[in-house]
Amino acid sequence: MGVGVLGTGHYLPTKVVTNKDMEKLVDTTDEWIRTRTGIEERRFAEDDIDTSDMAFYAAKQALEEANVTVDEIDLILTATVTPDTPFPSVSCMIQERLGAKNAAALDVSAACSGFMYGMITAKQFIETNAYKKILVIGAEKLSKITNWEDRSTCVLLGDGAGAAVIGEVSEGKGILSFELGSNGAGGKELYQNEQDMLVMNGREVYKFAVRQMPESTMNVIDKAGLKKEDVDYLIPHQANIRIMEAARERLEISEDRMATTIKKYGNNSAASIPMALSEAAKEGKIKDNDIVVLVGFGGGLTWGAVALRWGK
Repeated sequence: MGVGVLGTGHYLPTKVVTNKDMEKLVDTTDEWIRTRTGIEERRFAEDDIDTSDMAFYAAKQALEEANVTVDEIDLILTATVTPDTPFPSVSCMIQERLGAKNAAALDVSAACSGFMYGMITAKQFIETNAYKKILVIGAEKLSKITNWEDRSTCVLLGDGAGAAVIGEVSEGKGILSFELGSNGAGGKELYQNEQDMLVMNGREVYKFAVRQMPESTMNVIDKAGLKKEDVDYLIPHQANIRIMEAARERLEISEDRMATTIKKYGNNSAASIPMALSEAAKEGKIKDNDIVVLVGFGGGLTWGAVALRWGK
């Protein structure tokens, strides 16, 4: 048996904030944001909606799509850097709210790479027969750690959640290869300061990402024994359209074969990849037996990539 995705779900807050709205909050322009990032609008959660709420809604949808009951879930892994509280974990909150009485629960902190780390952690538990079905979630309320006086970062971020049920799939399907990595020396380039606000050295993070994303993409393709022309769909972390394009051009695939939710939702950190995956699956952009590559990078510095064959 392989280990793969049994079902996906995602949640987006209803509050839409356009670039024109951002012009009223900070010294910026719609043209500047669009041309440099690819973002046109983003979603912000209301004050009474926190990370665990969005994660719960995405998880419910994923369970329903996977046709898996809460009692079947053995473990809940939530990737986030914006938990409701330092503890209890978001995963514990979801466990209680779902009524998943048989599930262990813990959060994963790898910033924008978090969903990749969660998926591969789940894969190990399933391959060792320790667990059968694991709920992996990426959820962020980045609006609560946004520095609204920093025009270089506040225009980038949005809120949301995505989830996947990971379990056994048919032989030859599921996760074919993966890569996880970190460079702690780069942690100073992207971090949360003593005021709990996000701080980023955009130039250095861009240089790192534009090299690492294409490299990790090609590495997992090679590890899976595939060629770049075998890839049917690419789901990169939605950080910056120029970084995403670097990965797409390295693969030499057409624009319609790369997820680009950044235009509508901005950068959602650990939530961006599972949200894009769920949306693509529901819109029929990913079909049975398609080769899909997920690739991300984030604070830490961290990175991760997965090549998988879609289907159960």
